[in-house]
Amino acid sequence: MHTASSVLVTGCAGFIGSHLTEQLLQRGYRVIGIDNFDPFYDRTLKEENLSNVLGHGQFHFIEADIQGLDWQSQVVGPVDSVIHIAAKAGVRSSIEAPAAYVQTNIVGTNNLLAWMQGQGVGKLVFASSSSVYGNNPKVPFSENDAVEQPISPYAFTKRAGELLTYNYHHLYQMSVVNLRFFTVFGERQRPDLAINKFVRMIAADQPVTMYGTGDTSRDYTYVGDIVTGILAAHDYVAAHPNTYEIINLGNSSPVSLQTLVDTLYDLMGKTPNIEYLPKQPGDVERTFADVAKATRLLQYQPTVSLREGLRRFIAWHEAKSL
Repeated sequence: MHTASSVLVTGCAGFIGSHLTEQLLQRGYRVIGIDNFDPFYDRTLKEENLSNVLGHGQFHFIEADIQGLDWQSQVVGPVDSVIHIAAKAGVRSSIEAPAAYVQTNIVGTNNLLAWMQGQGVGKLVFASSSSVYGNNPKVPFSENDAVEQPISPYAFTKRAGELLTYNYHHLYQMSVVNLRFFTVFGERQRPDLAINKFVRMIAADQPVTMYGTGDTSRDYTYVGDIVTGILAAHDYVAAHPNTYEIINLGNSSPVSLQTLVDTLYDLMGKTPNIEYLPKQPGDVERTFADVAKATRLLQYQPTVSLREGLRRFIAWHEAKSL
């Protein structure tokens, strides 16, 4: 690839987006990053996420919300491809405020796609989610499974995004890879997510609150593996004009909530202290990625185990707390 290649990254200040932006810059791309510092969590955390790239000569930052159109006039120079990570996140809060999720995740995504079509930008990687599978009875979850029964507004807005990208692929020959992420964790993880919350509780010697009996399971995937998968998908759309794919990115080894918490206590050298609370609505029983397609098309091979990824997260958290 030549250094002139420009990538527009939405959600560049978030957990996954900031790691991705750093990797793109390291690979020699010019990156135009958009983020609105959504107040879902503290702005200073996102500013910290961007601290490694803000002074980079090949990085151009636009503070804007994709729900509006004002960002479009701020995009400088040609754009070769788009990686769309920006979204309102969180299953539980989507149940409390579904309209905001429709606005950002559906209207915002359509604004972006319409802008791409108008500018003749024909390559897109879209961040979808394993939540589209709902309580799928069949495991592992395969891209061919029916996903017509979302159990949260967040899930249905992510499925809507996949359908929107298909529409633009069909009408305008846009090359699209939709990536369904499975429970991403690692350094910079959002503070509302379980691992980040649990580590803070354990560090403060507070009891860990666990919803349900601990038997729900998640296919925890380390952020570095996810970013490697996104970069491979970005290479794939560049090499395959007029393609449309939906691809799982997971670790393909689900772990129960109880095991996760036990592992954290073990790594942090503390005695388990767990408070069990009733299950939350909208939470799926389990996630489990079939990654055969990702391996076939993207040579995707997750390399970081849950234990190693948790060790890295705890080290990051401790360094930040000093």
